[in-house]
This record gives sequence, structure tokens and C-alpha cells, in this order.
Amino acid sequence: MLSGKKILVTGPAGQIAFPLCEYLSPDNEVWGIARFSEPGSRERVDALGVTTRFCDLATGECEEIPEDFEYLLHLAAYQGSGNDQVYANQVNAQSSVFLMEHCRRAKAVLVMSTSSVYQPHEDPFHHFVESDPLGGARTPWAPTYAESKILEEEIVKEQCRELNLPTVIARMNASYGPHGGLPAYTLDSIRRGDTVAVRWDPCPYTPICQSDINEQLEALLSAASVPATIVNWGGDEVVTLQEWAEYFGELSGLPVKLDVHVVEGSHRGNISDASNRRSLTGPCKTSWRDGMRWVFDERPLTN
Repeated sequence: MLSGKKILVTGPAGQIAFPLCEYLSPDNEVWGIARFSEPGSRERVDALGVTTRFCDLATGECEEIPEDFEYLLHLAAYQGSGNDQVYANQVNAQSSVFLMEHCRRAKAVLVMSTSSVYQPHEDPFHHFVESDPLGGARTPWAPTYAESKILEEEIVKEQCRELNLPTVIARMNASYGPHGGLPAYTLDSIRRGDTVAVRWDPCPYTPICQSDINEQLEALLSAASVPATIVNWGGDEVVTLQEWAEYFGELSGLPVKLDVHVVEGSHRGNISDASNRRSLTGPCKTSWRDGMRWVFDERPLTN
């Protein structure tokens, strides 16, 4: 399915989107829109063979882009540390209106949400299913993020029905690869000799490797529907941050310094039930140790 297609990707320089563009661009006509505020980011995306255009999702200001895309991958997100909920809603939620209208003739749309939308559960090993209640999570490093993504989901579901546009909303868990993600940032801290901050003990996730994200995209787009399909997008294995930090310590031979700083109101654990996703994509192919060994081998040292 994803060969010879015209695909629009938002946020193509991002942690998930950049390697996804790299994966898609050899066999497809990929366009990428973003502000490209980081120096050199547009040039890096251009080098993949992606056609880039400036676009500010907060205002809707965009350089001209065509309307004949077959697929829209809305992956851009704002995760700022400030408290400007209005701005977060503009970028993460309201932008979906004009993007879906612009791509109303597409075969399918994938909108990236987050497992942070779920209401925190007192059991850290609770497996969140797609029908679990939403809201109330406190994330100090991105206090406006979860709320804006909940709003986005509602807007996207409405647009899906209004435009009769097949859509899948994917709630991403802890994605990772050499380009970034929570496990990669844990490795960075260990290599620098910094303390690794942990908000609970234990702190479990269902991390998913970028290679699996790439390979599962086609199946998730095939599941797009009206009304929108909602699916958890995480891995098949439950792994705590403490476990993967220890593994990076073993690989590097460096000491691991964990600082458990309880954040009341945050998720004690963030485990995505993978049953629905597995029914669509099949099992993940990369085990967490193999995936994180790949990150260890390929991620450049950072200051």
C-alpha cells in the first residue's frame, strides 16, 4: 500500500517523524510541513528527498501545498514547559481542523495522540485500554500537553465524521530510537554522568522501537475508519524505566544514578494494552533489549 503514494507529514524533523520520513521517502512522494525553527532542520529533511514547506500550525500560516495527498500523517506536537494552554490547543488540537479539511480527499489520516491522555490509575501495572477514562494527568515538564491532546482527539473525531474521512487516532506510548525518546534520553543522562529522574518507583511503560513504528504504519492506516479508529500504539513488553536504565548501565559500564522524585497526579505507570494494536499489526518484531542495544550503538554522544 505505501509505495508510489503521495503523503503529507507534519513535524517531519521530529523524533518519530524524521525516521518515518526516511523510511517512506525512497518509495513515495513525501511532503513535510513545519516551522523548522531549529537551525538546519529543514535541510536535514530536504536531504531525505522530502519536499518541505513552511507551516505554522498555531496560526495556519502555510506556504502553498497541494491538495491531492493520499495520506496525511499528523505527527507534529507541542510539548512545552509553559502553561499557555491556549497556544497548546492551537498547535495540538485546532490545527487538525484545517489539516483534515485540506486533505479531505485523502484515503486515510493518522493522527498521533499520546497515552498521557488516560486518567492516572493507582496501580502502576494497570494496562490502559482504549475505553479507559481520560483526563487529570499532571506532567510538570509539559503541563498543557495531555489536555490539548484530549481536545485534539475530540476535534479529530468530529472532523472525521463531518468530512467522511477515514481516520485512525494512535495513542503513542514510549517511542524510542537513535533519534530520541525517553529511553534514549535516559542513556544520554547516564553517559553524561547525570542523575536520571524517575517520577515513581517502579515506573513501567510499554516502549516501542522506531523500527516497529515504521513497519506498523501501513496496517494502522488500513484500519482508518469513519467514525475514527482509536488504538494504543505501544510495544508488547512491559519494561520499567529502572530496568532499561540498568541495562544501559550494563552496556556502558557506567554507574546509574536514579533520583525518584514522586510527582503527585502523574501516571504511576503508563502501560498501554496492546491487544487492539496486535490485532491490526501483529506482534512487534524488536524486543526491548535489542531495540535499546540499537540505540546504544547508534545514538551519538550528546553534551
